[in-house]
Amino acid sequence: MKQVTVTEHLLLHQKESPMATGRFTSMFNELILAAKIISREVNKAGLVDVLGLTGEVNVQGEAVRKLDDYANAVLIHRMQRAGVLCAIGSEENADLIEIPDHLPKGDYILIFDPLDGSSNIDANVNVGTIFSVLRRKEKSECAARLCEVLQKGYEQVAAGYFLYGSSTMMVYTTGRGVNGFTLDPSVGEFLLSHPDIKTPERGKIYSVNEGYWSFWDEATREAVSYFKGSDNERGKPYSARYIGSLVADFHRNLLYGGIFLYPADMQDPKKPKGKLRLMCEASPLAFVIEQAGGAASDGERPILDIEPTELHERVPLFIGSKRDVEKVVEIYRKHKK
Repeated sequence: MKQVTVTEHLLLHQKESPMATGRFTSMFNELILAAKIISREVNKAGLVDVLGLTGEVNVQGEAVRKLDDYANAVLIHRMQRAGVLCAIGSEENADLIEIPDHLPKGDYILIFDPLDGSSNIDANVNVGTIFSVLRRKEKSECAARLCEVLQKGYEQVAAGYFLYGSSTMMVYTTGRGVNGFTLDPSVGEFLLSHPDIKTPERGKIYSVNEGYWSFWDEATREAVSYFKGSDNERGKPYSARYIGSLVADFHRNLLYGGIFLYPADMQDPKKPKGKLRLMCEASPLAFVIEQAGGAASDGERPILDIEPTELHERVPLFIGSKRDVEKVVEIYRKHKK
């Protein structure tokens, strides 16, 4: 059977997608190289000094782990030199990262979470890199301003993630379906392994940290009870599966069908809108799930319709199989009346 690499896949679809230009493909190749380097270090995590904390705190107020720091540095270094970006945004950095004056620039913008789920890395749990690609609306030789970066999710030209686990996978969309590629370590290439991914219309898994039950409002409790009980479309409880690594929970539910929930914590002043970041987590995964036939909402609006007001804006997230997400929205609307 002919194995298609991710680069070949991009080139094959250039005629179908105006976004898949040579410069776009070049950017993706740099992103893929960065992911390969990160994957190598993740796979050696128990053998080299990359576990544990750096002693620093990031812009989110979270302790920075060594692999977080490493992954962030690799991505920034590689992508600044890609020659096609005008700005970079990272979960780990408070402000936009500019492209140095001496390096070539382009009109693409890259937003990423360098190592999602890294709090679990010491326990050998799956982690990943989530990315979002936007395009500058007006050409300019000047550095991109924050207002140019704060675009709605539906304006993304590409989004996806790399998953580092028993195998390393890349899943991405350019707005024309979702495809998954698995890294073959013997040849060092991502090969097409999951073509045209479609998530089930209704799932059988719910993923949520029920330890926060007492922090939730009545709408959230009713939604979770719907999936836990038998009075639902399935006529029996959904299976509870929660890894605590967003990209890993999302990937499993994408393939098997289900819903991931991270609601607002009404009694936690640190997370009044939940924990997850709109631009580097919720929005790119929402783009992926919608292209696979699923849905993503904050309980009121589709995630892709939300216009960000700041780089690190947080948002509640309900994402997964379409009918499951629609049920959550229905419950929230009922409680709003």
